Amino acid sequence: MRRIQGHLPLQALVFGLVAATISAIYFTQPVLPEISREFGASPPVASLSVSLVILGITLACLPFGILADRWAVRSIIALGGGATTLCLVLAALSPNLTVLLMARLVQGLFMPALTSCLAAYLARTLPPAGLRVVMGSYVAATVVGGLMGRLISGFFLAGHWRASFWLGAFLVLGLSLAAMAWLPSQGPPPARQKSEPGYFTMLRSMPTLAPYVSTFGSMFIFAAVFNYTPYYLTAPPFSASTTLISLVYLTYLTGVILGPLVGRLFGRIGAGPVLLMGVGLYAAALVLSRISSLTMVIISLVLVCAGHFTIHATSQGLLNVRLSSSHGRGNSLYVLVYYLGGWAGITAAGALWSRWAWSGVSALGLAMLVLPGAIGLLEIKNRG
Repeated sequence: MRRIQGHLPLQALVFGLVAATISAIYFTQPVLPEISREFGASPPVASLSVSLVILGITLACLPFGILADRWAVRSIIALGGGATTLCLVLAALSPNLTVLLMARLVQGLFMPALTSCLAAYLARTLPPAGLRVVMGSYVAATVVGGLMGRLISGFFLAGHWRASFWLGAFLVLGLSLAAMAWLPSQGPPPARQKSEPGYFTMLRSMPTLAPYVSTFGSMFIFAAVFNYTPYYLTAPPFSASTTLISLVYLTYLTGVILGPLVGRLFGRIGAGPVLLMGVGLYAAALVLSRISSLTMVIISLVLVCAGHFTIHATSQGLLNVRLSSSHGRGNSLYVLVYYLGGWAGITAAGALWSRWAWSGVSALGLAMLVLPGAIGLLEIKNRG
């Protein structure tokens, strides 16, 4: 089988596979009110169709990180692509909410095979210059995938949420087969050095713990806000349609624009000020979101995306600057903490939504800003 030659075809393949995989996380998010009505489920219970995928990713991230150092990439993609495809088909056919939720949890358990394992393979296979180019496509695909997952089910296939799972299954299967056939061959995994820090060492050391804390807090707020936005906007005084709610997710494009800018700003003024800038954007967004105006809510969501991607990009950059070795394990742990923050945010916000609706969700977000805010202040103090 002929392998891909050159960076542009490899960029396209990586972009397509990662975007298709990430998009499948969010198929139910813009249509949560529809799922609540169809299955007679409360908002917190219906929201499990998103949070259980994220929980599955967090549980499987570290085990798949170990497999990535031991198995050939094609075996991992075959496992992940096949299992994810089956789960998407099962979700499309689900006769009740229990089946849907179980399919979503198992889907999350196998998704790292198509995301973080692919990133580890690229890091081992490509030279530094090529890696920077292709990983740029990887990061962009995570943002675009998050956006497209919401638009597919809530806009392009509005009123037919099951069809989004059929489309996702087709894309994941096709792109997984393409990756197995065309990815360049890789050398043997590097031998692990005894002196390299492990997971617990990274969590016990403040220089590497700090980026994990800030990204956990940011993703906690981000996931909570976007998971309960559909319920917020379908209720009076907005009474927005599913199609309109799905278009609100176009605010995600803020992340595509901000990523490179944040990296340059981080290099010029340091991580601390940039983290505090993200906290300020977040705080303004959460306050504005409580104004009963659709325009103000949309502006607030743009600011939420700006705050989140500022903190996320800075945290990931800070971590990799501080890692002299164990980059694979460090980034696998970062992915775990990132999605664990999302799962925790959706779960905690569900309890507050049941009692205080959007006021509870926004107040929780403001309280959680203490995490990235504290890390930003600590970075400024240490740099000074």
